[in-house]
Amino acid sequence: MSADLSGQVAVVTGGNGGIGLGFAEGVAAAGADVAIWARNASKSADAVERLSGLGVRAEAIACDVADESSVAAAVADTVERLGRIDICVANAGTSGLGQLQDLTLDEWRRVMAVNVDGAFLTLRDCARQMIAQGDGGAMVAISSTSAVHGAPANPHYATSKTALLGLVRSSAVGLARHGIRVNAVLPGWTRTEMAEGGYQNEQFREVTTKRTPVRRWATGDDYRSLSAYLCDRSIDFHTGDTVTFDGGYTVF
Repeated sequence: MSADLSGQVAVVTGGNGGIGLGFAEGVAAAGADVAIWARNASKSADAVERLSGLGVRAEAIACDVADESSVAAAVADTVERLGRIDICVANAGTSGLGQLQDLTLDEWRRVMAVNVDGAFLTLRDCARQMIAQGDGGAMVAISSTSAVHGAPANPHYATSKTALLGLVRSSAVGLARHGIRVNAVLPGWTRTEMAEGGYQNEQFREVTTKRTPVRRWATGDDYRSLSAYLCDRSIDFHTGDTVTFDGGYTVF
């Protein structure tokens, strides 16, 4: 059975590229209107054009997820333009490099501000809107396989993505009585703007590809069907879960 998200409105943070755009296209293909929350206006405009081609309404809304007032304004803007919020995909994130002993507190906080605070603010404010509407919803937080295996070169990133799993599980329990499902996704190696440096490193790409049983990196398009499934209201018994989507990387 194909997901039918007609009449629903989805928020996708960082939805103008990579995994976020894949999620946005997935819900749009299933009939949902989409609000792209991001900072790069040019990329957002391109994403809106692509999404509109799927026959839905799409809006680009400027938002810095690490800023509380910006998130609040983005919720209000989304509701004003599209009428409601039924789906929230907290995808926006940032990365960094550095061994633990070399990290400064400022660098640690920079990553946490986007990956943890930003996801918290996004999920919290969208949950408030869904609760006010009174008819449930679906929320997804994009974590990383770095949450479950050692990532010595970016411990702040790995820690932030691990924290999301606690946020998702707690939120799933707390929001269940409102009919709001909350799940997490652990993407494996995916060709995105943030990961492009690794992909272009021939040795690194070869090692990670050989470690992945399906023998390739993912692209944003791979997330479209997963997106539609996770946001489908008929799957109302699936909440508090962590979906590993990595081509078998973590079990090989």
